[in-house]
Amino acid sequence: MTDSHRTAFGDYSVVDFDFELPPELIAQHPAEERSASRLLDGTCAEPVDRHFRDLPSLLSPGDLLVFNDTQVVKARLYGEKASGGKLELLIERVLLPQESTDGASRHEVVGHLRVSKKPLPGGLMHFAGGRHGGGFDATFLGRWPDEQGQLFRLHLQGPNDEDPYALMARHGHVPLPPYITHEDSADDERRYQTVFAKVPGAVAAPTAALHFDESVLAALQEKEVHTASVTLHVGAGTFAPMKVERIAEHVMHHERYAVPDSTLAALQACRSRGGNVVAVGTTTVRTLESWAASGETKGDTNIFITPGYDFKVVDKLITNFHLPKSTLMMLVSAFAGYEEIRRLYRHAIEHQYRFFSYGDSMLLSRKR
Repeated sequence: MTDSHRTAFGDYSVVDFDFELPPELIAQHPAEERSASRLLDGTCAEPVDRHFRDLPSLLSPGDLLVFNDTQVVKARLYGEKASGGKLELLIERVLLPQESTDGASRHEVVGHLRVSKKPLPGGLMHFAGGRHGGGFDATFLGRWPDEQGQLFRLHLQGPNDEDPYALMARHGHVPLPPYITHEDSADDERRYQTVFAKVPGAVAAPTAALHFDESVLAALQEKEVHTASVTLHVGAGTFAPMKVERIAEHVMHHERYAVPDSTLAALQACRSRGGNVVAVGTTTVRTLESWAASGETKGDTNIFITPGYDFKVVDKLITNFHLPKSTLMMLVSAFAGYEEIRRLYRHAIEHQYRFFSYGDSMLLSRKR
């Protein structure tokens, strides 16, 4: 990110959020212990190097931590067309009955297909040996959400009428991000998941929450820091490169979210006692700010938070280090300030912090 690429406030280009990252700083594996990862404290006048287990000492009694309780599903599946051609399917979401073609099916999904030639509607695909070989079949129904959509709608058919979540659990692979170069393993199945994940539906982890373990949660409780949760099912679009020059022209992908009544009550109580609302991850920020902007406690959101955005809910943010030129870089720049994020990222690179999903984290205060 260089000053020469800076444009007028509120009129940024994608290149404004670029930076050079040494490849060796891209974490390929998680820290040996979740809370042993590093934490860059960006709430002080100067950056302070800490460890994640220090987090409870940085918060105050009465603060409210809000987590995203989505659960990563094994959404990457390998199969073949009826003609024998190999393919890869990444399921983006399981459709609700009202979203299906017949208004009743529990077995329709939409996702990304990697295949040499896209199938025609009605085309059959076989996964893990197919329905009669211990796996399942999929019938291609068309594009989604319309004929110009980038995603593909499929109907899954297993041998025992199993729903898509059961089929993914049995035959799928952990959908590791594209910058992690190894094949998924049993360790990834355990560690690319938060300790409080409970609502299946994400194809990417809310990575800031990966650092929490039982010891940190216990220390937070002892400190009288309150907790609440929201759900946002992270989609593969979070990794999609921006294809426009000016960020104002970018169209965000949609993700499904929900804010329970208990969390609304916790937010109100936090404000009443003068505590800070601390979002764990950008997905939690997007969920809370979507609710605040729309008044809707559940639905789809494509909120795009860029510098100049007026935050209505979140006071502090725990987040990992993000991809250059990504929408998440824009969000954290909006939250803490463009120049402040530049400064913190320079510090992180100079001090060899680990980046991206399995990397280290930082604590930010909202720019006032």
